[in-house]
Parts: sequence; structure tokens; C-alpha cells
Amino acid sequence: MSAKKINFKELDINQIGSWPRKAQMVFAAIVALVIIGLWWYLFIGDKQDELEGLERQEVDLRAEFETKQGRASNLDALKQQLAQMEQQLQQMLRQLPSKNEMPDLIVDISQTALATGITNELFQPGPEEPKEFYAEKPIALRMVGSYHQFGGFVSGVASLPRVVIMTMHDIQLKPRAENREGGITANAPLELSGTVKTYRYLDEEEVAAQQQPAADGAAKPAGGN
Repeated sequence: MSAKKINFKELDINQIGSWPRKAQMVFAAIVALVIIGLWWYLFIGDKQDELEGLERQEVDLRAEFETKQGRASNLDALKQQLAQMEQQLQQMLRQLPSKNEMPDLIVDISQTALATGITNELFQPGPEEPKEFYAEKPIALRMVGSYHQFGGFVSGVASLPRVVIMTMHDIQLKPRAENREGGITANAPLELSGTVKTYRYLDEEEVAAQQQPAADGAAKPAGGN
């Protein structure tokens, strides 16, 4: 005996109570599925996207944590390395001339040039320019000598008792006016002109004086006069 098929087209939606039991069950199942679908769409769908976003955020935070944990594990070693670098820097700075030695050093540079046969047409030290840990001293100069004499001058400066660092700025080396046609040769007179800078270290009091304005600016309250 075959089960009787339900023909929903013959059923009146306004008289559900008179429907066959099986039809009522099927209709109730359909309504339940629709309700569940709407509930999922309205409440669960957005939460699913939020959950996926939180999972991605968890992955990023975990990676960031692992990175910071690795840095923290090396923090002591990095601090020790930094302290060693600062100590080395101080040792290197101490090899530069001091404030009291700087005037004699300027004289030594000038005398070294004269000793190699160079003519100092201009040798004019300018005012010091203090930096964070050192001060630079510009020297405007115009020297006349041969190629070999300038080589001897550089070698003589490098042989001075104190470490001398000289950097060149806007330096020009050209044949002397009376020797323009001859060009640069071993014994031809050349003119070296421009500015060189030499350096000295700042003592503890000078470093403190350099850092004081920045400390005062940081301590000054916002909007203060």
C-alpha cells in the first residue's frame, strides 16, 4: 500500500488546522528552516566575519609578541653591546685634541705647512661650532706649493702627536695663475684654497652645557612663558 502524496496546491493556507497531519509537519519543518536561516543571516553571519577578523588579529598579535619576546631575550646583550660602543666612542673622542691643546694644534698645522715649503697666503681659523660630543674648528686657507709639498704637508699633519682629523669643504686645487699653461706637474706651483675643519672633543662640563638647553626645553610646561 503506497503512501498518499500531499498536494499542497489543494490546501488552503488559511485552514492549516484542517490539513493532514503529514502536511502540517512538512509545513512546520519549512517554517522552522526559514526561521533558522533568517536567524543565522541576521545574527550569526556578521559574527562569523567578526570571528575571522579576530582570528587574523590573533595571528598578527602572536607574531608581534614573538618578535618582541625575541628582542627582550636579547635586551641584556644589546645593552652590554651599547655600553661597549659608548665606551669605544669616548676612547676615540679622547684621542682628539682637548680645548687647551687646540690653539697649539692650529699653530702646529700652520708650521707643518711652512716646514714643507708651502706658502700660507691665508690661514684664518674661524669660531668653533660645538656639536653634541665634539666641536669643529673651520680654517679658511689659501696655500701655494708643489704637488710633492702638499703631499709632505698631509703626511706631516698625520704625524703630529695628537690625532688630527681634517675634512675639506669647498676645496679647490688649481695651477697658480702664472702657471696656468703648464698645468699640474710635479714641481709646478699650485694653489690650494677653501676651508678645512679640524675637531676636538668636549669635556664633561661642555657636554653638560650642550645638553642643558634641550633638558630645559623638555622640562618647560606646554604654554609656559
